[in-house]
Amino acid sequence: MSETPLAIGVDFGGTSVKFGVLYRSNIIDQAPPVSTPDFDGPEALIEAMLRVIGDLRDRHPRIEAIGVGVPGFVHFEKGIVHNLTNVPGWTAIPLKKKLAEATNLPVVVENDANCMAYAEWKRGAGRGLNHLVALTLGTGVGGGVVANGKMVRGAQFGAGEIGQMSIDWQGRRGAYGNLGALEDYVGNNEIAADARQVYLDAGIERHLPECTPAALAKAALLGDEIALGIWDSVAAKLATAIMNCCWLLNPQAVIIGGGVAKAGDILFNPLTAHLYAQLSAPFKEHLMILPARFGNEAGMVGAAALALEEAGVVLQP
Repeated sequence: MSETPLAIGVDFGGTSVKFGVLYRSNIIDQAPPVSTPDFDGPEALIEAMLRVIGDLRDRHPRIEAIGVGVPGFVHFEKGIVHNLTNVPGWTAIPLKKKLAEATNLPVVVENDANCMAYAEWKRGAGRGLNHLVALTLGTGVGGGVVANGKMVRGAQFGAGEIGQMSIDWQGRRGAYGNLGALEDYVGNNEIAADARQVYLDAGIERHLPECTPAALAKAALLGDEIALGIWDSVAAKLATAIMNCCWLLNPQAVIIGGGVAKAGDILFNPLTAHLYAQLSAPFKEHLMILPARFGNEAGMVGAAALALEEAGVVLQP
């Protein structure tokens, strides 16, 4: 370990900011999370983040870079946060500049789903691949794309937002005015609400806590036919979006993580069947559908790895 620089990975969630010190993909130290509602505006929160970063640097002098993953639209090159999901007041905040000037360290600020994709590509299920699509399924649906051995970020650094891809041109209207966005069908809350209605249509009363993805997975494993049907429906919707990604990008693998993916074979088996039914032989014969290696730490791992890359550190496999 003494020969390898360390990095701080920061996972900026909707209610808290988490900090870890990483050696390769291993979190070797963590600080208590910072609660975002406790601070009035970006400046106060950034100051709190800097205090935590300073404490971690005191404990680990070999820290050479800082990576921050945020749930929102980020200008990757400039490190400007244009918005943060569920955190008010974060509009056009130059977070990279502020952290770099205060710490005198290389800083990367990236969308959290891209951080997850980078973690899986460099250190996880997609290691060694040059073409992949990564999805994280939770309250929302995030995504990241690697093509020709490079992260795909797009002209405005907004590429890879698979959750906003339409699976129904006459479907539900999303937060950005788009119709039929995948996120509005396979997010945690949407799965639960739709499942409750399916049960009601079958004459069965279920409260929302009994219809979460975790509860539905347990029910399906116990042979609940309605729950199994709901998972098949979720898989079909997800397969539609992934099918479009495959025809557009021709990836070697699709890597799926997040809370919904914890359903395991209950989701992956029907997903594979629905997906392969919509692809030609050359595509599906060489396509892998893989569970993500990393869980909740994926964003932190990816942010730290990106930061070390920014610092010019090349980590050996």
